Amino acid sequence: MCVSAEASAGTDAYGYRPLLFSVAYGMTGSVGDAEDLVQDAFLGLTRARRAGTVVADLKAYLTTAVTRLAINHLTSARVRRETYVGDWLPEPVVVAADGSGPAEHAELSDALSMAFLVLLEVLSPVERAVFVLREVFGHGYPEVARITGKSEANCRQILARARKRVAPGARPAGPVPLPERRAQGARLADRFFAAAAGGDLDALLGMLAPDAVFQGDGGGKAQALAASVTGPRRIGRLLVGGFRRVRALGAVLEPAWVNGRPGGVTYDAEGRVASVVVLDIADGAVRAVHAVSNPDKLAHLGPVSGIGLLPGR
Repeated sequence: MCVSAEASAGTDAYGYRPLLFSVAYGMTGSVGDAEDLVQDAFLGLTRARRAGTVVADLKAYLTTAVTRLAINHLTSARVRRETYVGDWLPEPVVVAADGSGPAEHAELSDALSMAFLVLLEVLSPVERAVFVLREVFGHGYPEVARITGKSEANCRQILARARKRVAPGARPAGPVPLPERRAQGARLADRFFAAAAGGDLDALLGMLAPDAVFQGDGGGKAQALAASVTGPRRIGRLLVGGFRRVRALGAVLEPAWVNGRPGGVTYDAEGRVASVVVLDIADGAVRAVHAVSNPDKLAHLGPVSGIGLLPGR
């Protein structure tokens, strides 16, 4: 299905797959849904060409298609989000520490961190589309208007409203060059995880921001906190205890890049995925720790472990 959809769309269209995935993922926060939306966009292109439609600008055509498909998808997905058990976090996009992984994942926009996507949840589907296209991908208002089917004036109003609804942190990363920011984050993450694994609470406290927050997403299917935890000391103790349990179960945390941020994947003794952890780092400190253990959000990474599942799941 996936191969035939892209093959029939043509190699000229396939080059836009990483961009389309980033747009769809930025809209939905779901790896599986994003991949489905991209395939639907390719299928739509194939049908249009077979019907005799001449597509002069493939990038514009496909970006418009995937954005509008995502808007429609979010309209129905919002109901499911409202009944979600516990904190909701996006499906993690994981790239191995050595950079290996699907091209569309490796090229994911650096702005699409978990913290960023969580903040966008307050927006309506159209607000989210305008915000993502303009703030993340830098489209001009004429392009945003064409893609969303709104007037330029309306898009300006929508963006202004969206900016007021989201926190200031819901903006693309700052001016520090990407390679330098990655290197700084990787070094801090190495020290952070080493301190957690070694039970060094004082070291953790020195790396956590005063207003740090820990969020866990088990989706009602895996062990996770019922609510977010705030404060360096509470988070530090939580992490030390968590890493102690991980060692007792024979599990290990392997470094990885998650949504463009330093993190890791926890594997059980049989090599199955148990959870994904990612750090949100700013100004040399860890501002947030996000942990995803919902098995539905880990399945795209490989076989899922049962060590953290709730009874009956």
